[in-house]
Amino acid sequence: MASFSLPVRLANAVGSDGAAERSGWIARLPATVQDLADRWSLTLGPPFQPGGVSSWVAPARDRAGRDLVVKVGRRHAEGEHEAAGLRVWAGRGAVHLHDVHVDPTTIALLLERCRPGSTLEFARAEPEQDEVVAGLLHGLWREPHAGHPFRSLAQMCDHWADEFETSLAAEPDALDPGLARAGMALFRELPRAAGTQRLLVTDLHAGNILAARREPWLVVDPKPHVGDPAYDVLQHMLNCRERLVADPRGLARRMAELAGLDAERVERWLFARAVQECLGWRWLRPVVTELAPA
Repeated sequence: MASFSLPVRLANAVGSDGAAERSGWIARLPATVQDLADRWSLTLGPPFQPGGVSSWVAPARDRAGRDLVVKVGRRHAEGEHEAAGLRVWAGRGAVHLHDVHVDPTTIALLLERCRPGSTLEFARAEPEQDEVVAGLLHGLWREPHAGHPFRSLAQMCDHWADEFETSLAAEPDALDPGLARAGMALFRELPRAAGTQRLLVTDLHAGNILAARREPWLVVDPKPHVGDPAYDVLQHMLNCRERLVADPRGLARRMAELAGLDAERVERWLFARAVQECLGWRWLRPVVTELAPA
């Protein structure tokens, strides 16, 4: 490659983080990307901007002229099973995975490129986004096969609940103690009480859905876990800030109906997740109060 550049968000994340592990990974990234280009016989373009905070992602063409995308990510727990999830979905509702290369610090994916590639976030109004998100989830929820590698939703929720409780201990007046206890009790209980277990996306929102020709919309950047499907509509609702604050129950019921889920269960999940996020996202505190169990 004649030159190497970082996406803005990735560069900013390195600058604000300053962690030696991330800085070392970034320092090795040009050589890593060049090795991948050689391995897969690719001609690479400049990375997509503004990009993400954990991966270097760029357009590419191989010797056969295929229009592809290379995603080079620092290894972390949330991204560990992206390739495995994409293999299960096999291009139905999500981008095709063509190849993967893993080393101790990096996971690199060779992916289908979406054309035109515009995000649902900017292509459709939020009420239309609701319908697209729900429709995609219906197609992506699969019964996990025996011996699957995916972490459970319960594991993820336990980890986040532990982090919340540590943060709250340092800021005990940030939230009513009763609401905090109720939220975290539900956050730990709900994934264990689910009667249905499915392969979940867990981070599906309009910014991770791209317009494509093969299918109207395709999911990118999934973080697969196995658990309660009612969890999977939450991230989209959290990204609909104005509607969520104005009418959290109404939004939860709409998404439940569109996705074929139990509305009361979605409301309970939304309360628990709003509690879990509200120390950092203070705008969620009215949502917590509105959804608090009687």
